[in-house]
Amino acid sequence: MEPTRRPRRLRTDGVRDLVSETELDASDLIAPIFVDATTDERVPIRTMPGHERVPVDDAVARVEEIRETGVEAIIVFGVPESKDAKGSRAWAEDGVVQRATRRITAETDAYVITDVCLCEYTDHGHCGIIEDDAADDPTLTVENDPTLELLQRIAVSQTRAGADMVAPSSMTDGMVGAIREALDDEGFSDVPIMSYAAKYESAFYGPFRDAADGAPAFGDRRHYQMDPANAREAMCEVELDVQQGADVLMVKPALPYLDIVRSIRASYDHPVAAYNVSGEYAMLHAAAEKGWLDLESVARESLLSIKRAGADLILTYFAEDIARRL
Repeated sequence: MEPTRRPRRLRTDGVRDLVSETELDASDLIAPIFVDATTDERVPIRTMPGHERVPVDDAVARVEEIRETGVEAIIVFGVPESKDAKGSRAWAEDGVVQRATRRITAETDAYVITDVCLCEYTDHGHCGIIEDDAADDPTLTVENDPTLELLQRIAVSQTRAGADMVAPSSMTDGMVGAIREALDDEGFSDVPIMSYAAKYESAFYGPFRDAADGAPAFGDRRHYQMDPANAREAMCEVELDVQQGADVLMVKPALPYLDIVRSIRASYDHPVAAYNVSGEYAMLHAAAEKGWLDLESVARESLLSIKRAGADLILTYFAEDIARRL
């Protein structure tokens, strides 16, 4: 008689966990925090239930709350006290991220990653220097090469403040190479770069723009962030970042682009990160509030799918809630 394979034999309690193929651990997760230089108290983020903007004086306490859940790494986003056309507060020695990073690294053991971008700091809300009269131009784009110098300044400034890793997110061509050169020239050759290598022009970013006050004042970002229709282009972007010295390769958003995560995992030995973005977080919360989904179950399943697709690291607003239950 031919032997019959019955997969259900290995789904019973006792053996089910032994043959589980993918594990999710608190050490896989990176928790975003928002530090706001314009407030003296915590401000709830309306579109992201459970998250707040915190003043600089509360940054250490916020990180300690995260660390208590077992999450060891954070990424810091800043809301500056003022904005201008070039986003000069992004690289100021007394900038909001710099001040928060000094305190966090001095008073906690958290691994601190800083976001290297300009959209939260420019008065126009775009990720770099824009062309003259761009507000009246429907073909708006960001000036690529002049923006690179500003990204270098930001990365060096944040690293001097104590950042353990920098994460450029502007999708500026050549950003990884420029930042690597600047960090090396300043003696920071040991500081890794986690590049937003494949960052799509996505509709899932809405709540983040509310959280970080970084929405474009006009136009959109389709001329520098990736077209959601493109997969081969993502591999081109990733290869360029690898050639320029990226240490970690990130895909953003995560769930709509698991095919990209899988392709990168199959093609490169670098650690792969995926950003489970604000819209992914908010839509699950909204469905749970309606009673349509169990929040804890769908959140864990979502993160497990990202890990199964090949991500080594997951940036997620669910980090604390999931870590408590793992």
